Amino acid sequence: MKSGIHPEYTEVEVHCSCGNRFTTKSTKGSDIRLDVCSQCHPYYTGAKKSGVKDGRAELFKKKYGMEVE
Repeated sequence: MKSGIHPEYTEVEVHCSCGNRFTTKSTKGSDIRLDVCSQCHPYYTGAKKSGVKDGRAELFKKKYGMEVE
């Protein structure tokens, strides 16, 4: 690597809006503030479930009152 052209890679503290804090390394140089992290994001916590249970054909048949097998 060439010297003097790369940013410093330092340890920073990450703060989430849910109150979670952890440390990581970054070239930003100062603390990082997040809106969502793995502790509060619905994908990771399982708080939000997918509503799709039927396939496209079943949804079409329900919508137009056709007999669903």
